[in-house]
Amino acid sequence: MNTQKHERLAEYIRETAAEYLSRESNRDSLITVTRVELSDKNDHARVLITVLPTEKEEGALEFVSRRKNDFRLYFMKKIDINRTPRFSFAIDMGEKNRQRLDEISKRL
Repeated sequence: MNTQKHERLAEYIRETAAEYLSRESNRDSLITVTRVELSDKNDHARVLITVLPTEKEEGALEFVSRRKNDFRLYFMKKIDINRTPRFSFAIDMGEKNRQRLDEISKRL
């Protein structure tokens, strides 16, 4: 697939996931979609999130994992593509580590 189309699809998934989670979450925590890792064949998309406060990460991850099929249906209504990817959600450890490094550097 064209790299530009691949990147556009990944960005559209990120935006749509952020919109969906904003509407569906219980506001007990702030769930932010940081990026999407899309497979080469566009058949799987891993949506990476961060959660504030961090103590609510486990509950938020359970919530988004339970709702992944609902999100897939929501996504299918928003965009017409031949094959809708399967979705999974995970905590963005790269972003979490970056934030931790920022905290450490501020202390120094």
